[in-house]
Amino acid sequence: MRVTGTVRRAWVLVAALAVVPVAASACGGSAPEVRPTTLVTTTKPEPLPLTLEVARREYRAFLANDDVARAAGDERLALTWVSDGESALTAAEYRRAAFDGDPVKRYDYGTPKLYVPKLEPDVYPQWFVASVPRQERGDSKSRRTVLMAFILRAPGERWTLSLRTVLAPKAKEPKVVVDAYGYAEPMNTADTSVLIRPREVPGIQATVASEGPDSVAARVMKSGPLTTGYYAKARKERRRAKAKGLTRTTVITATQYPIFQLRTENGGGLVLYSLFRSTVTGVEDEEDETARPPIPPEAEHLLDGTIEGDEVHVFETLQFAAFDPARPKEGRGGRGGAPARPKAEVIAEAGGVHKADTPEEKKTPN
Repeated sequence: MRVTGTVRRAWVLVAALAVVPVAASACGGSAPEVRPTTLVTTTKPEPLPLTLEVARREYRAFLANDDVARAAGDERLALTWVSDGESALTAAEYRRAAFDGDPVKRYDYGTPKLYVPKLEPDVYPQWFVASVPRQERGDSKSRRTVLMAFILRAPGERWTLSLRTVLAPKAKEPKVVVDAYGYAEPMNTADTSVLIRPREVPGIQATVASEGPDSVAARVMKSGPLTTGYYAKARKERRRAKAKGLTRTTVITATQYPIFQLRTENGGGLVLYSLFRSTVTGVEDEEDETARPPIPPEAEHLLDGTIEGDEVHVFETLQFAAFDPARPKEGRGGRGGAPARPKAEVIAEAGGVHKADTPEEKKTPN
């Protein structure tokens, strides 16, 4: 019998269909077993309580890894162990060393005092503060007390160094209140038992630094190198710039970085925080299109050696610690033989330039 193309295609189709059950029932002709779909689920890490032992472990881990990074000049490794203002400052430190052709500074640390607040384990961020003597390796004369604030923002993340500041040479570190179990007492940022609510301390310092001793804010914060001293320095820099045919504007503002506050003896508080300081240096004679301001020495490692426009913008991250005294009782104002009203005092400072740029000159439309 002649097989036509149509019939041949039909036989091929039947043969193909006949194979399907055989392939599908490889075991005794039974129907294939239906397997349930495996669902991959992720579980959030359980919050762990912050204990003295956890703080000691994380403090030691930071020092070890930070030193490894510094010994190798490994900026990327160093940046994995820092956050907030410390990130910008650490990057700038490594870039400065590379620009100068110097090794990154290494440090030797003494025995730390760890101030570990008793926090709820499921409330984040978790944090603690370390106070420790530190010196540059090989230079015993550089020994200073450093205050370091560590932070953990969520379960399962890494503890990082958020803030590091250095006690002023003549400043006294206030005594932090510690209970019988060794835990420090944290304060709320809106605490009103102290002279200045902790969250307002950065703004108060920024105001005094910008407006000087005649500022209203100077009534609650002491004058000194880290307050009115910034004001005097900015005025002097402005006069020097003018003598060279330049303009100079300085602005100090608060940041969005975390604030750390601990209760001290006699009802006061130790507050750690950051500020931004930005400076713009420009050419006074705007009609001279060829005039350019000089590159500031403290920012040359962040610029490429050329000035595109007629201004240089320099940005600093500054990190501080302040003693915030207890709020005085009503009626204490220094009159009639009463004790003088207490003032907050900035006792520690660190930081430096982390960014600089030279915006191209804006063209005036014809």
